Amino acid sequence: MSSTLETLEISTSEKPTTAVIWMHGLGADGSDFVPIVKELDLSGCPGIRFVFPSAPAIPVTINNGYVMPAWYDILSSDLVRREDEGGLRKSQADIEALIAQQIALGIAADKIVLAGFSQGCAMTLQTGLRYPQKLAGLMCLSGYLPLNDKIAAERHAANQHTPIFQAHGRADPVVLVNRAEMSRDLLQQLGYSVEWHEYMMQHSVCAEEVADIGNWLRRVLA
Repeated sequence: MSSTLETLEISTSEKPTTAVIWMHGLGADGSDFVPIVKELDLSGCPGIRFVFPSAPAIPVTINNGYVMPAWYDILSSDLVRREDEGGLRKSQADIEALIAQQIALGIAADKIVLAGFSQGCAMTLQTGLRYPQKLAGLMCLSGYLPLNDKIAAERHAANQHTPIFQAHGRADPVVLVNRAEMSRDLLQQLGYSVEWHEYMMQHSVCAEEVADIGNWLRRVLA
């Protein structure tokens, strides 16, 4: 299965042996998190291929049908009362195809991190918890667990013990911190190991978080 998503790629060595597939948030594109790579302390890490896909442009209901890059439609402001299950599952298949591409290029599944911000975080959890091969880690920034009533039945045992990094801003007005905390609590109830971080910020990324991401990547990709 080949992915139809457009991607930007940055490699930290000529022959990377690990990969980070990093999904952007609503309305952004694959270039959004490219600048952060050079801010990460990856000393001691093996070569990493960072893959930044761009979501397709679709009408977004909560934005009056305005067409913008989105991994799935947002139907209500509380994010979970009504969810675009079809869109979530379509993007899940697209991201699984990206993982398959990296495996075909010689990078083992357990050397691949899924990462994402906001909607990209939702896609990291949607895809990673269901993926049938063990991944290196799931990096979940300023987002939440979608389809949370289905995850207990649909999750795959392969990633039961995969490290999860979850970070959120205490003042986030877009994805409220209590929504992220509910996701964290559900994951922990299901037996997942969640490394939780919160920062005095809004719906964004801060320097302290970038340092924590670098520390975590060095651990899970070493």
